[in-house]
Amino acid sequence: MDELDLLKKDWKRNENAFNQISEKEIYAMLHKKSSSIVKWILIISILEVLLWTAMGMLPNTDEYLDKMGHAEYADYFQWFNYFNYSVILVFIYLFYRNYVAISTTASTKKLMDDIIRTRKTVNYYVWYNLSMIVLSFIVGFIIAFICNPDVDQLRQKVQEDGRLMALLIGFLVVIVAVIAFLAWLFYRLVYGIFLRKLLANYKELKKIDL
Repeated sequence: MDELDLLKKDWKRNENAFNQISEKEIYAMLHKKSSSIVKWILIISILEVLLWTAMGMLPNTDEYLDKMGHAEYADYFQWFNYFNYSVILVFIYLFYRNYVAISTTASTKKLMDDIIRTRKTVNYYVWYNLSMIVLSFIVGFIIAFICNPDVDQLRQKVQEDGRLMALLIGFLVVIVAVIAFLAWLFYRLVYGIFLRKLLANYKELKKIDL
């Protein structure tokens, strides 16, 4: 049982005598917990960007494209990375802004609004990342299939046999679905815990506000 549950039990036992004081104490506790949760969301999002950046440095895309004789695609990948990181940095800024807003708010209603805004921002962030993961895999597969000389024979067979094309597309759909599901599980595990805690705080604040 955490500190908030103990405080709520004490509030119920002394509801008539200390109602106003206990409400303020519960609000302060929820305020502190919500601020801490949003701070961790900000920290984890930054660590996540650093992790993906480090992993992105392992395969050298420019060398791979140059080896296949299609170095002209390197510029497109570079601009795609610029766009992706720009959007992620915007999300990190929004997480920081939400953290500042929740940390400095002084009313129950405002704190409830900030919690809802934070939950929406996290959900948008998760769906954006899932979309980018799926899109990156599909684009990478298509470029490798079209440009890689090692799959010339497979490419020729696919052009000659429509059933093989359907089989290849079905295989790609399955692989993309598995990757998307695993990524969704990762984000649900990492950010879902914080979202559930924020929702619980919101429900407790709603009781006080009523």
